[in-house]
Amino acid sequence: MGTRVSYPVEVKMKAIEMRMANVPVKEVMEELDIRNYTQLKRWMHWYRNGEMHRLKQPVGKQYAFGKGPEFESETAKLQAENLELKQQIEVFKKVRGIGREVAPKVVLQLVEELKDVMPIGEICRHLGVGRSSYYRWRKDVDQSTQKEIRDQQIGDLCKQNKFRYGYRKIANLYPGVCRKTVQRVMQKYGWQCKVKVKKRKRTGQPAYVAPNLLARDFTASKPMEKLVTDITYLPFGQSMMYLSSILDVYNGEIVAQTTGIKQDTDFVLDKLYQLPKLPEGCILHSDQGSVYTSYAYQKAAKEKGITMSMSRKGTPADNSPIESFHSTLKSETFYLDDIYRTTNARVIQIVEEYIIYYNNIRIQTKLNSQSPVQYRQLAA
Repeated sequence: MGTRVSYPVEVKMKAIEMRMANVPVKEVMEELDIRNYTQLKRWMHWYRNGEMHRLKQPVGKQYAFGKGPEFESETAKLQAENLELKQQIEVFKKVRGIGREVAPKVVLQLVEELKDVMPIGEICRHLGVGRSSYYRWRKDVDQSTQKEIRDQQIGDLCKQNKFRYGYRKIANLYPGVCRKTVQRVMQKYGWQCKVKVKKRKRTGQPAYVAPNLLARDFTASKPMEKLVTDITYLPFGQSMMYLSSILDVYNGEIVAQTTGIKQDTDFVLDKLYQLPKLPEGCILHSDQGSVYTSYAYQKAAKEKGITMSMSRKGTPADNSPIESFHSTLKSETFYLDDIYRTTNARVIQIVEEYIIYYNNIRIQTKLNSQSPVQYRQLAA
């Protein structure tokens, strides 16, 4: 029969700590010179069942389940409990591998458990740490809590805007935190912008081409100085639908829009009639679609004092502001919410609600993180 080996409580506690840190069994046994795996397994079993007192039982001595160790007197019991506490403290010091200093988390946990029955200074003295160290560690924990609150607030902003914004716009809505921090938080929790840019194929052949007066100069010094217009497809209803809108280059505001099931001349004339009185020299830029080159549209534009401008053939970038808006609208509504088939009435409702949101609420970086309406009102 082999000789039984008795291991100190410190060794048993260190073995438990190493296993809880996912150190391989073989490595634990080699480092602590443990001969039998079943011994380590038994210690882990005691630890998980809360039977820590069994770690110091004599070799071959078994206690009945649910009962604690046997003591000759109350004094012996108190001495044993005191010894066990000291041994655990020493193990914490050794296992963490930081010399005389106990790991901050362990100290904070022990102080929290014992502060009702023992002064904090006394607990720190037994743990071998200074009071200042304890309060510094607790402050660090409080700061971690502040970071968690910050992360949650950033997440709330992302959710409130249905993940339509990237980290730059979220950072503008959350002042006091740099963009890189916001970007890191959004990447950590998967809160990045979920909008996917959708491209569409342009159709139609122009019959008459006006000169490209805008020449990609998408800047304006006052409202209604330069307008851009276009038609986009809305293939989400019971039938194919179309959105025709006019955008003011000055602040990106949609100043007129109409939704219908037929893209004819009357369809685009409807939004033209929605425009208020325009300043002299107002430029309205469009593509070379047949509805814009029609005699009726040219006549109506002239009557309103509008100077027409048109993109070059096959060059949608010449009309990029309105192209971008239509893409954003569909990406931040239908595509984002996975709406690919609904009623025509619902399509109209979604478009109208989004344009209200776009004009009055949705911030734009180029507008100093203001919505188009806010920018126009402040400028006035």
